[in-house]
Amino acid sequence: MTKSKLALFVLAALTATVANAAPAPAPAKASLEETIRKRIEPRLGKDMKIDSIKKTPYGGLYEVRASGDIIYTDEAGEYLIFGQVVDVKTQRNLTKERVDEINMINFADLPFQHALKLVKGDGKRTIAIFEDPNCGYCKRFRQTTLKEIDNVTVYTFMYNILSEDSSAKSKNIWCAPDRNKAWDDWMIDNKAAPAAAANCANPNDKVFELGRKLRIEGTPAIFFADGSRIPGAIDTKGLEAKFATLNKTAKPAAKPAAPAAAAAPAPVAAKK
Repeated sequence: MTKSKLALFVLAALTATVANAAPAPAPAKASLEETIRKRIEPRLGKDMKIDSIKKTPYGGLYEVRASGDIIYTDEAGEYLIFGQVVDVKTQRNLTKERVDEINMINFADLPFQHALKLVKGDGKRTIAIFEDPNCGYCKRFRQTTLKEIDNVTVYTFMYNILSEDSSAKSKNIWCAPDRNKAWDDWMIDNKAAPAAAANCANPNDKVFELGRKLRIEGTPAIFFADGSRIPGAIDTKGLEAKFATLNKTAKPAAKPAAPAAAAAPAPVAAKK
């Protein structure tokens, strides 16, 4: 039985049980969450810790957040449900919407001084991309989508998670006289940057820590000015559609914003 079928089976059984059972007095919120935590956390493995437990407005289910993932359970913590919850009337994927909400970041807090900066056209649209120099999808994204799109500012964080030599390649690029050119030479033309001096300072470790904090498990990972993200490469049409969505939801500015200060020069790949 596949995971999705198992999830539906457990959900169906749970729904039937709830429908046929007599209503029971709800325990206090604190004790209920503690009961769920005590019963479920040991089953998740020693490296998985529950971040939060929250009652959902559908099916009597409880949302359990653990290490960035979402699973569901009943109020007794006796069943675990892995999968997506979809509203059949609206076709909204409620699990995806919740994951997107949880993964929102404060874009302005990103340490742009640790990124390469590329401005195309007027640069009025802004994205930040986490890429590994050995990521094939990243290279394809840069060779197609970023080549075709215009009026965008791109901050590239070199996030080394795929190969043993990823860090060395990123260091060489960071320490090159023209970082953007060295990055494009490698990602587009497969031309490696010259070896950097051993004592050349670089942000590799800081970017790696940042990526882990943001729970970036693969590259490319694209972040937008509203704090949302897209995990994986996207084509030009899809990226333009995303920008259009941001324009619709953006609030009008009270007055024209001052030009931003220039930063200092500076499908998803498998996990490391």
